[in-house]
Amino acid sequence: MAIEALTPRSYLRRPLVVVVAVIALIFGLSHWQLSTFVITPGNATNVPPLIKVDSLQTNKHPDQIMLVDVYLSQLNVWSWLLSQFQSHQEYVTIHELLQPGIPVNQLDAQGFLQMQDAKQAAEVSALRALGWKIPLRPSGAIVTGVFSHSPAAKAGIHVGDEFISVNSTPVTNACTLLQAIAKLPASTVISAEVKKVKISAKGALSWSGASMVHLTTNAVAKSQSSDSCGGEVIARSSYIGVSSEDGVRSPLPAHFTINTNYIGGPSAGLAMTLSLIDKLSAGSLTGHTPIAVSGTMDLYGNVGDVGGVAEKTVAVSATGAKYFIVPQVEVGVARANARPGLKIIGVTTLQEALRALRAIGGGPIRPLSSPVSAKN
Repeated sequence: MAIEALTPRSYLRRPLVVVVAVIALIFGLSHWQLSTFVITPGNATNVPPLIKVDSLQTNKHPDQIMLVDVYLSQLNVWSWLLSQFQSHQEYVTIHELLQPGIPVNQLDAQGFLQMQDAKQAAEVSALRALGWKIPLRPSGAIVTGVFSHSPAAKAGIHVGDEFISVNSTPVTNACTLLQAIAKLPASTVISAEVKKVKISAKGALSWSGASMVHLTTNAVAKSQSSDSCGGEVIARSSYIGVSSEDGVRSPLPAHFTINTNYIGGPSAGLAMTLSLIDKLSAGSLTGHTPIAVSGTMDLYGNVGDVGGVAEKTVAVSATGAKYFIVPQVEVGVARANARPGLKIIGVTTLQEALRALRAIGGGPIRPLSSPVSAKN
């Protein structure tokens, strides 16, 4: 039986074809995007050094109070396959992150807006805890999402833009924006006064002066002919295709800068609040004990739940923190993922967090600057 001899050239060609095929397969799988995201442990970052304050005295030796973040990444088929061999991760779908109809490319802007809101809530809540009387004044309706192919999308409205008026009628919050649009017949051309937002690559938000934007309303489907806002049912005839939140102006006695470059989301709210109190107080808020913190903060001192607590606990376990303060509803998850010796503390309000710090050896709040009422 004759056997064909393989020349060096034909011998090498076959493995080369296999390598090219594998590379092509990996390339194809890495460009096949999924509607699933993965949460993995991030970093624990000491907050007080990130804070700059003008016009008020600050503590020259603040405590170590760490915010904890996670990485959120959209998966493709290839990265999903690789993730099956990794530990400490959580999968979430696009529908858990965004309303149906909101495109995924708005996710970063939403996260940076949430961080901006968290900073405002932290500043207000911290100053109130220190004795200042900080008024809250309605300023408009801030866009939190723009639906695909909607009148707002066609008019160039973006996440973070703030509606001030519609057809010369003032807009003071999200409900008044909904009411102003809902009662209009479909195909109505409206003139809206809008403060346009600019979001830097690092996630800093700034607003320009108000300008006029013209939109044409769309008719609503029968299944969406009513909505509720503030407990009131509102009949709807038309829409422009945005979700929104209340805009609030809060005059402060000083200017604060908190460097959270490239970090989005609301979960650093409590950590920033405690860090501001510590920065503006004499003594030690934590008893010189390193702590990590995760939890949202609203303008009234309430702590809300966050995502990725298991992965955040893993990140904290790699630090020297002895305590991890989390929202009360997430204590179980945190304890299940904590290293030995890391104590988990659950809270629902800022006052509970302050009491917990005193229980571990922290001192009372002693403002370095005398609180006075903030001016308008």
